[in-house]
Amino acid sequence: MASTQALKRRMGSIKNTKQITKAMELVSASKMRRAQENAAKSRDYRAMASQILTRLRELTDVDMHPLFQQRKIKVRLYVVITSDRGLAGAYNSNVLKAFTKRLQDDVELGIKSQAIVVGKQAARFISKVEHCDVIGIYEEFPDHPSSNDVRPILNTVTRHFAEKSVDAVEVIFTNYLSSIRQEVTTDHLLPAAFQPVEIEPDLEEAIFEPSPKAVLENVTLRLIESQLTQDFLESLASEHSMRMIAMKNATDNANEIIDDLNLAYNTARQASITQEIAEITGGAEAIK
Repeated sequence: MASTQALKRRMGSIKNTKQITKAMELVSASKMRRAQENAAKSRDYRAMASQILTRLRELTDVDMHPLFQQRKIKVRLYVVITSDRGLAGAYNSNVLKAFTKRLQDDVELGIKSQAIVVGKQAARFISKVEHCDVIGIYEEFPDHPSSNDVRPILNTVTRHFAEKSVDAVEVIFTNYLSSIRQEVTTDHLLPAAFQPVEIEPDLEEAIFEPSPKAVLENVTLRLIESQLTQDFLESLASEHSMRMIAMKNATDNANEIIDDLNLAYNTARQASITQEIAEITGGAEAIK
């Protein structure tokens, strides 16, 4: 059995770790609430953007527009969204597993793969990946991304697609469903409206002014930007939620270990006291 001094030192170390994980849990909870609010505010806008793109595809000859053109996929570009920091449970590993699976599928189909990775975790991972050309790495992405933060990535993917150096663009991110449920999702960004969505009746009857073609030319890029921005917002909400849960689990585990060590400490202390009493009693008997 370990000595009482060793047990006390170990309990002190775990208590210090518990304080750190508890503080990180509270910080993540605060960040999660803000990120959740940001994601929720723009979901309706993103959903409407998808519907408008689908409706424009129905009303106009979009084959002439460079961002709507559908062609045989020979090169696929992925935007992979992870975090800069770890300690977020399976947040990063789930995204990277999904990315790896898509790369394997592309190899089997004879499709070349390219990637833009966001976050230090993906940047470390991509350096070890074969069969994938990296065309961009973004680190230290802000917790509240603005259009200026997203636009460099957007400009890169739209330029490559318009120049026909890639035939499809997909975003792999973690969709925030609730504080206890997050799901790795693939968003088909380009070609635009590649996956048609159900259109609300009001939009079916809407009149586009001055014409659907003019609207198509002026708002397509903005609507695609809203989709990409929403993917980032959902990822951030998921990251903070999963980190909060991971730190809460770590704090709970620390409490359990402290309880076990405290029991072991009391047992060792009681055994030491019993031994001392026995030695005193034995010495007294010997003197008699």
